[in-house]
Amino acid sequence: MKRLRWPSWMPVDPYIVLLIGTVGLAALLPARGAAADVASGASTAAIAFLFFLYGARLSTREALDGLRHWRLHITVLVCTFVVFPLLGLAARGLVPTLLNQPLYQGLLFLTLVPSTIQSSIAFTSIARGNVPAAICAGSFSSLVGIVLTPLLAAALLGSDGGGFSAHSLVTIVLQLLVPFVAGQLLRPWVGAFVTRHKKVLGLVDRGSILLVVYTAFSEGMVRGIWHQVSPVRLGGLLAVEAVLLAVMLALTWYGAKALRFGRADRIAIQFAGSKKSLASGLPMASVLFGAHASLAVLPLMLFHQMQLMVCAVIAKRRAHDPEAAEEPAEATQPAAPRPTVGTAARSR
Repeated sequence: MKRLRWPSWMPVDPYIVLLIGTVGLAALLPARGAAADVASGASTAAIAFLFFLYGARLSTREALDGLRHWRLHITVLVCTFVVFPLLGLAARGLVPTLLNQPLYQGLLFLTLVPSTIQSSIAFTSIARGNVPAAICAGSFSSLVGIVLTPLLAAALLGSDGGGFSAHSLVTIVLQLLVPFVAGQLLRPWVGAFVTRHKKVLGLVDRGSILLVVYTAFSEGMVRGIWHQVSPVRLGGLLAVEAVLLAVMLALTWYGAKALRFGRADRIAIQFAGSKKSLASGLPMASVLFGAHASLAVLPLMLFHQMQLMVCAVIAKRRAHDPEAAEEPAEATQPAAPRPTVGTAARSR
């Protein structure tokens, strides 16, 4: 039998369609009562397993080799946890003209979330960039964000963030960092299995995100908080996020060039430093925002979809950039075969 494929003429990635469909399902059939408790427990377990897989996939040797590119990693971390939040704070001036206060809180939280892992790697590979550096940059950002994102949320969102506390930090560490470390420790025994079955386990990746989205939006529907959002506000949010993404893509590319990074490294910096992780942001928002998590993650979900579509186009163009032929051979790491644009768009 021929493998079923998403029609090539469809402009929207199937995973994005699934995300939208999950939100629609939560609107029509939200989980209530005991079902909500079951969904919440299942989503917590799924995210913990997701980060266990992250740890099992990351080669310790690759991580140690990546430490040699400390300038690149510091640049990505500064873009993710300094430049992004500063732009988020600057957007405060758009309240109440374009954004209302809940949407602005979600937008500011978006700027505090770590970078992606899989999509940074995939897009860097497509564009013929430094793949090992992208692997390490995304992984380091996720690990740092487990602690730094809640602390930044406490400092910048304060009591509006929904209740940051030492308990919430411990919860996030237990849910995200501990499984990641466990995956690293068990990698000698499970790493080969994870590599052999990466396609099947990829379904677990995407399924866990869908489950968290359903749980968060179900709670929002039950509590009736969606009445706070109008189509005009959503349009304003999309416009603000489009500008935010454009600014970060330009800053990471031309800023890295000003810092005298080579082309391969600039590609890794652009894709790792301009994106935000839905996989990390969703569970953090659930802990930090509680009942208001659905509004908090709405800007992140929209930005996630936008960044995938825009970066897929950029990566494809970078692959045919005349500058690629002029790059010295040693500057580009030959780590992994380049995936297709469709594969990249399904990553987080």
